[in-house]
Amino acid sequence: MTSQQSFFLLAFAGYLFVMVVISWWVSRWQKSSSDFLLAGRRVPVLLTLGTTVATMVGTGSSMGAVGFAYENAWAGALYGIGGALGILLLAWLFAPARAQNFSTMSEELASYVDNHPLVKKLLALLIYSASIGWLGAHLIGGGMYLSWLTGIEQGQAKLIIGVGLAVYVTIGGYSAVVWTDAIQAVLLFIGFVLMAYFAIDHVGGLSAIGHSELVVDSGFLSVNKIGVMPAISLAIAVLVGVLATPSFRQRIYSAQSVKSVRQSFVISGGLYLLFSVIPALIGISAYLLNAELDNPAFAFPYMALNSLPLLLGGLIILAGLSATLSSASSDAIAGVSVLVDDMYQWLFRNSMPVQQQLLISRVAMLLTVALALSMALLSNDIISYITHMIATVMSGLCVMGLLGRFWHDYTWQGALATLFSSVMAALLVAQQDNWLAWFGNPVIPALCSAMVAGVLVSKFSQKRRGSKAHGAVEQTSS
Repeated sequence: MTSQQSFFLLAFAGYLFVMVVISWWVSRWQKSSSDFLLAGRRVPVLLTLGTTVATMVGTGSSMGAVGFAYENAWAGALYGIGGALGILLLAWLFAPARAQNFSTMSEELASYVDNHPLVKKLLALLIYSASIGWLGAHLIGGGMYLSWLTGIEQGQAKLIIGVGLAVYVTIGGYSAVVWTDAIQAVLLFIGFVLMAYFAIDHVGGLSAIGHSELVVDSGFLSVNKIGVMPAISLAIAVLVGVLATPSFRQRIYSAQSVKSVRQSFVISGGLYLLFSVIPALIGISAYLLNAELDNPAFAFPYMALNSLPLLLGGLIILAGLSATLSSASSDAIAGVSVLVDDMYQWLFRNSMPVQQQLLISRVAMLLTVALALSMALLSNDIISYITHMIATVMSGLCVMGLLGRFWHDYTWQGALATLFSSVMAALLVAQQDNWLAWFGNPVIPALCSAMVAGVLVSKFSQKRRGSKAHGAVEQTSS
């Protein structure tokens, strides 16, 4: 390990120490699981804005989107476009859920079908799985950063990231997440803008980018390079990810009011839409400087250390690591909320003792991070990991939320059909190489299958229920 690599490892250790101190400081006011998981439902506009931005500018934007742009030029902006549209739709469609005082996304979705017990249990399992999946994606990204910076093996790097995350989030809970995220959001935006500026200057300006072999003839958002349908699929996958990701719902449930969460989401969406071009610029610049990187995901740290002054580059890299941790911590909290508020009661057949709420929540946090870390150790492809996980697990959740909130005839049988058909469609497309190449990822077939199955089965179950009721009336009258 070189002196520079040792410096980065020590700097990251110092960063984790600061996170632990902040977590300890905010933990002094925690007395219940609501304080630990929802910060007492008192998070103001600025902190909601900060934690939302920090989560969105996370692993996908910093490493995934830059790496995608390294291979596909302006297509790297699709991640930001999809994310911005997703958060704006979330503000418009689902911010009113704050008024219902839900604690988890599974509780919200189950309420749309009269809290049917089978649906509620299935939702808890799926949403907990989705939270672990997102958490795993961020651990992959963080481990790749740390490995590239310090020279340690990727598995060891993921382990360090996972243990560090587990310690500071287990101590401080959601209050620690929102405070650290707010600080990180400022650093991340400043860092990315500076990095884009220096990167453009380093490669000879915007004209050099526009005339590079990666960009020429690639078309708008590089659709000539990756295909129209794969481009649409990627943006939709990210949009669906925001609409159905439990951690974004957590921001709704923990906010001060419907108005405050809407304000923070609208501002976040606007900022993220403006931000979307920055990862693409950085990725294209990285290609111009070195077209032979072993892994496109390393384009971000490569540019940080080769286009910026050393101290500033190191700071940006640490900011990138903090981005993965801020995103990961939010998903960990969302997963633990489901485990504690939804699954505990039907697993142990009784309510959680008040005096043990904090202890049980913290044990659940350690278990959740351990499960996600075990998944992260098996994969290194962030974009593929995210898009396939969204299509398989989250497309059905997205459709169920939309149908349940806006269609009063939605039934619990339709909800089961929605969830089952989305998974089956995603798995089927993933197994067909020709279909997968044409769509880019399985999210569109999964969404369409979920919507059609949900509507048809709901209509059918309504008719059966109606005919049974009519028959009962005839028997009574006779």
